[in-house]
Amino acid sequence: MPETATTCWVITDGAAGNERQALALAESLAVATRVWQVEPAPPWSWLAPRLLAGAVSALPALQRHQFVPPWPALAIGCGRAAALYTRGLRQWSQGRTFTVQILDPRIAPHHYDLVIAPQHDRLRGSNVLNPLGSLNPVDAAWLADGAAAFPDLARLPSPRRAVLFGARTSAVDIDTQYCVSVVEALAKKHAKHGGSFMVSTSRRTPTVLVDFLRSAFARLPGVFWSGPDDGPNPYAGFLASADSIFVTPDSVNMLSEACAVGVPVTTWLPQPARGKLGRLHAALFESGHVQMLGQPAKQSRPEPLRETRTIADEVRRRRRGAI
Repeated sequence: MPETATTCWVITDGAAGNERQALALAESLAVATRVWQVEPAPPWSWLAPRLLAGAVSALPALQRHQFVPPWPALAIGCGRAAALYTRGLRQWSQGRTFTVQILDPRIAPHHYDLVIAPQHDRLRGSNVLNPLGSLNPVDAAWLADGAAAFPDLARLPSPRRAVLFGARTSAVDIDTQYCVSVVEALAKKHAKHGGSFMVSTSRRTPTVLVDFLRSAFARLPGVFWSGPDDGPNPYAGFLASADSIFVTPDSVNMLSEACAVGVPVTTWLPQPARGKLGRLHAALFESGHVQMLGQPAKQSRPEPLRETRTIADEVRRRRRGAI
């Protein structure tokens, strides 16, 4: 693989949310991309991205061959394990690889050419970009593709409400009682306004909650998806066809993608979250991109939260300045 200006390596630990962010940026940059997953052994996995010596040897045999010359012109990493190898590429390539690290790498930003850390990470620096939410592929073209792939969703009764469930985290408690409260609130909306529901759970949603939600929404018009047994994943179609979106507050990616659609977004948060997630919630409430379930709808809404293209433009500008 010759080194060219359009060669990009996307590096992640394989976590879906991390890979989605890195790929969204690479796609917005319109660069030829190879995707590498890294699983360094201890102690590198414990200390990443600090322990650089021996980092390649710490990888499983099948992954070591990924990190050999010729080096790429651009590397995009997301997550702490990836941060070890984007940092390494800057050194191994003698600065010829422009390294972009998404999310706070937990070391000084100067180890990278550019760091993209959301505002709630509270990381600042001359080479740090601070979007409000996470990078994602949601834009007009992506939504149009989603609508075209799932045309039957547009025939559901209006208003169509996308309902996106995640799972409990250390900051947010999503249990059966939480689900009961959400279902009851949404059922009241249906009794008053009619319409239908497009419900999706995530791979993180516990089976007991999936079963409860499937049973609860069975009495309401719409569709329910929790995995391959329900057919192809209609997530993009749900967002494209939605007149409004309810999303649980546990996932930065889910919240950011819902806010990128351009329809009213609500969540339910019985108790304020702490830490980074709490700071994100506060920012989204303040900007008007999200409202609490049950609050009166606002007459005006902000522009869709589509930050990936702006970030990509800045990456291009800084790369040109570095050449």
